Amino acid sequence: MGKVNVTEVVSPVWGKCAKIENEQIELLVTLEFGPRVIHASRIGKENMMFEDLDRTPLGEKQDVFSETLKLCGGHRLWISPEILPRCYYPDSKPVEFEPTENGGIFTAPVEDYNFIQKSIQITLMEDEPSVSIAHTVKNCGAWDIYFAHWCITMLAPGGKEVIPVPVEKTGLLPNRVLTLWDYSDIGDPRVHWGNRYITLKQDSSMENAFKVGINSEAGWAAYFNRGQVFIKTFDTVPGGAYPDGGCSFETYTNGKMLECETLGEFVDLEPGDEATLYEHWDLYATDIVPSDDPDELDKLMEDFD
Repeated sequence: MGKVNVTEVVSPVWGKCAKIENEQIELLVTLEFGPRVIHASRIGKENMMFEDLDRTPLGEKQDVFSETLKLCGGHRLWISPEILPRCYYPDSKPVEFEPTENGGIFTAPVEDYNFIQKSIQITLMEDEPSVSIAHTVKNCGAWDIYFAHWCITMLAPGGKEVIPVPVEKTGLLPNRVLTLWDYSDIGDPRVHWGNRYITLKQDSSMENAFKVGINSEAGWAAYFNRGQVFIKTFDTVPGGAYPDGGCSFETYTNGKMLECETLGEFVDLEPGDEATLYEHWDLYATDIVPSDDPDELDKLMEDFD
């Protein structure tokens, strides 16, 4: 029988962190800011998360806040749509940590001006390389807020992402949404547009950004890198009220990293209420770098099912 260990450690870069591990994988969650899952890897292998050691300012300083949000990296909880200054609230304050049997609950202070409180509950399976994450937003203000959960995982450079495309037969009606941002070149060489899968490479020689969103039907995406594959699974609602033209999944890359992003449906949250979006992560060891062939991708992903 396996066991999950939960301890507090000090990272030389990120300060106090909670370490959550079993015999197969380990996670580090920041406690001095965030919460951020700043490290996720198989035992003995490199971090799959992107770490911005320079703590680059993200966007311009917002007048209502006393400081600028830092990039830092890792996995974080945001809310959509991306409206300034709301989204760019600096998550720089200490996090409340409540250990649980197989993980912990990490709660940020109530955000000034926004009057929301974000928390992430992490549960690591005892005998599997699997993690369940509950992302909760609480309305601590005096009026309703309208938003969608936005869970952003910043992944280390050098990998390749696999994204299944909706394949439902809908006859005369459309079956897929592709949302592109103004900086996204549809002919970008990092992306392969397939009828069953989109693949996206992170290329550190290309600094320009690229982003695409889809109405995920399969409810998963995978990132191959550093002798591992990170698989993110999430629930989707066909035809749901999702942001950005109907996107339940978005991905972004630039010269530093690649982001794997899930989004929830819009919710109208009354004062005192909270709403939660769930993800499931699996982290397997593999030296495979997948091709763009859909039949090979079908077989490959079945091996990790």
